[in-house]
Amino acid sequence: MTDLYIKNTKEKFDVLVVGSGITGGWAAKEFCERGFKTLMVERGRVVEHQKDYIGEHKGPWLFDNRMKVDNLLTAQQHYVQKLCYAFSDSTKHFFGNDRDLPYTTAKGTGFSWIRANQLGGKSLLWHRQSYRFNQWDFQANKADGYGIDWPLRYADLAPWYDHVEQHAGIAAHNDNLDVLPNSVSQPAFEWTAPEKMLRDKFSSLYPDRPMVMGRAAHLTKPTQLHLSQGRVQCQARNECQKGCSFGAYFSTQSSTLPAAAKTGNLHIAPNSVVHSLIYDSRRNRVMGVRVIDNDTLETREYFSKVVFLCASTLGSTQIMLNSKSDSFPNGIANTSGVLGHYLMDHNYNAGAVGIVEGFDAEYYSGRRPTSPYIPNFQYKPSRYAKGYKRGYALAAWSSREDWRAIAKQDGFGVDFKRKLTQAGRWRFGLSAQGEMLPRYENHVALHATKTDKWGIPQLAIDCQWSDNEKRMMDDAADTAKEMLTKAGLKGVYSYTRYHERHPGIAIHEVGTARMGADPKASVLNGFNQCHDIPNLFVTDGASFCSTATVNPSLTFMAITVRAVDYAVNELKNNRI
Repeated sequence: MTDLYIKNTKEKFDVLVVGSGITGGWAAKEFCERGFKTLMVERGRVVEHQKDYIGEHKGPWLFDNRMKVDNLLTAQQHYVQKLCYAFSDSTKHFFGNDRDLPYTTAKGTGFSWIRANQLGGKSLLWHRQSYRFNQWDFQANKADGYGIDWPLRYADLAPWYDHVEQHAGIAAHNDNLDVLPNSVSQPAFEWTAPEKMLRDKFSSLYPDRPMVMGRAAHLTKPTQLHLSQGRVQCQARNECQKGCSFGAYFSTQSSTLPAAAKTGNLHIAPNSVVHSLIYDSRRNRVMGVRVIDNDTLETREYFSKVVFLCASTLGSTQIMLNSKSDSFPNGIANTSGVLGHYLMDHNYNAGAVGIVEGFDAEYYSGRRPTSPYIPNFQYKPSRYAKGYKRGYALAAWSSREDWRAIAKQDGFGVDFKRKLTQAGRWRFGLSAQGEMLPRYENHVALHATKTDKWGIPQLAIDCQWSDNEKRMMDDAADTAKEMLTKAGLKGVYSYTRYHERHPGIAIHEVGTARMGADPKASVLNGFNQCHDIPNLFVTDGASFCSTATVNPSLTFMAITVRAVDYAVNELKNNRI
C-alpha cells in the first residue's frame, strides 16, 4: 500500500481526516466509499497489518523478562503508559513515548493519558468491549439536571449502530434488555461452569441485575463481507493487543483502512503532527491543517473542503485550542467558552473477589477475549442509590489459580512442585464501571510556557474525582461484596482505589468539545458540526455530553458515520 502514503502535495482534497484510530478509520472509509478524495493525517508512524505485529505469535518465554517491562528505559520513556493493562514487552512499541509527549496536571490532581501515536491508533490496543448506549443514557443529563442535554436520542443513532456492527463484527447474545439494546451480532462466547451457576444465582437473588456475556468486537462466525476483507474467525488466543494477523477483532488495519484504500480515494500522510487548523475569517471556513514532521520537524500544509477531527478526545481539543486567530482568540470554534471543559473518564475503582467452591473438576479451554457483564441497574433517577447520581455496571471474571498464585503459598519438595503443575481454586470477581459526572472545573488548557518537541504548547490537565464518584465506588464495593457473599462465595473481600488511581487510566476520556443544542453552552451541534464553523466536525470522544457506564468505542463509531452522512448531504447541497 506504499502508493497510499504522501508527504508533500499541492492537491486540495475533499476531506481531511485528522487521526487514524477508531473514529478516523470510520470517517475515511465512509467518505472514500461515497466517492470523496480523502486525506488521512496521522501524527505517528505507519503500522502495516500483519507485517508490523512484531510481538505476535511469541510466547512469554521468548522475551528476555517474560514480557515484564520494568527497567530504566521504561522509567524514562513509559512512566505513564506502563500503567495500561495492555502494556508489556510484547506491545510496548504500540505505545507513545512519555518523554516526548509531556503534559502537566494541576497540583493535587493527576491524569493518566494513554497514547498510541501510529497508524491505527488505539484501535490496535483497545479491549474491544462493544455496547450501545441506551435511551436513558442520552437523557440522563436532562433527567437529573446535571450537565447539558444530549442533542440526539437513541432512535437517532440506532440505524448507525446497525451499520457499524455489521461491518465491525460483534460477538454478542441478544439479551433483550432495555438497559442494554441488542446489537447486530454474531454468536457470543461461551460461559465457564462457575459463571453459569452464578448467572443463575444472581438471576434468583437479584432479578434486576442480569448477568450477560460481554459483547466484544470479535468475529465468531465471519460473514462473507468479513471474509472478503481477509478477516477470519477469532482463535480465542486473547493476545489481541499484540496485533491480530487473523483480522479477527475490529481495528483500523483489519477493517476500515483496507475498505477505504480499496476505493482508490484514500491517501495517508503519516508522521504529520497537526499543529493547528488553517482558518479563513472572510469565508468562516477551515481551509486545512498545518503540520510538523514527526522526525525532521519541517512544516507543511494540507488543504480540503471539510475537516474531520478524529485525533482522540484530548488530541482534537489540543489542536482546537492551539488554532487561535482574531476571530477565535481562545481557540477555534470556541465562542461558547466551553472548549476544554467537562472532561470525563470512567470510574473503574472498586470491586470484590471471592472463591467459588465445588468446581474442582471443571476447567475451560482457550483464552476467551471477553467476560460476563452486569449492566447498570441504576440507569435512571428513580433507580439511583442514595448519596450519589448515576450508576455503575459490573464487569465479571472467573479463572482458576495457576502456579503464580500457588508459588506464593507455603510448600517444599516433590509434592509442592507437583502442586505447581495443577490448577488451583476458582476465583470470581466483580469490578465496577461507573459514570463520572460532567463538571466544568474538570478541564484542559494550553500551558502558558511549556511546549513539546514540536513547539506545540503542552496540555495542562486539571481533573479529579468528585465526592459523587467516591461515594459511588464505596457503594459499588459494598454491593459487589454483598452479591458474592449471598451467592455463596468464600473468602470474599472488597476494595476501592480511587485514592490511588487517577482519571484517564480507564482510557475512556470524553468531553472537552461537547455537543449541544445551544451554541452558547456547547461547541458542536447534534451532528458533530461546529456551531461556529460549518465545515469543521469533531467526532471522537471530545463530543460527548456524558459518559454513561458502557464502553464508548461503539458509540464513537456510530456518531462518526452519522456525522459523515450529514456532511455528505451538506456538501452536495453546497451548504459547507
